[in-house]
Amino acid sequence: MNPWLLFPTSFVVALSGALMPGPVLAVTVRESTRNGLKTGPLVILGHGILEICLIAALLFGFSAVFRDPLFLTGVGILGGAVLLGMGIFGWFRSGVGMNLNAASVDGPSSSDIKIVRAGIITSLSNPYWFIWWATIGMAYLGQAWKYGWAGLTSFYSGHIMADLLWYSLISAAVAGGRKFLKPGVHRWVLRFCSLFIAGLGIWFIHSGMGFWLQK
Repeated sequence: MNPWLLFPTSFVVALSGALMPGPVLAVTVRESTRNGLKTGPLVILGHGILEICLIAALLFGFSAVFRDPLFLTGVGILGGAVLLGMGIFGWFRSGVGMNLNAASVDGPSSSDIKIVRAGIITSLSNPYWFIWWATIGMAYLGQAWKYGWAGLTSFYSGHIMADLLWYSLISAAVAGGRKFLKPGVHRWVLRFCSLFIAGLGIWFIHSGMGFWLQK
């Protein structure tokens, strides 16, 4: 692949993946109703930190591990359990002390850390994220690494920019829309996202068991 194509093609491929519903999207929508515009970039900061660590692992030859059914089983079951817990906690939290008018775009610094952590947890809990990186991502890394750090930087910049753009737009849309949401509607948006996250958790647990049966 021509090095000049690494950025635009990785951008388009990553954007196609970002557009698909998943735990990162659900947690971005849920947290944007409370924290506003900053949510998307903070979630992607956590997501990006984890991806850099994963890329380093892949470059050091761990791609086979990320395709191993036993590893995917563990990720699916443990990650699914984490998402299920987040969904259940979010459902009950949405009914306690939720006041739409009291929600501030500028939350305390501790909430920023929690949002970044949510980006890490939701990415880490998804076994299909590992599969993507061990297959499509690894193929791109192979092409990018031919051009050294410049190629790797071009590839990853395109990849993370797609995520940052899409999830920033999601946060902007949710933060803008919350001005027109009544407290009851706001509460049910949070509950829907929590239910979606919990449902993904159950699906990931089921998928993890499926990986084990394929072993």
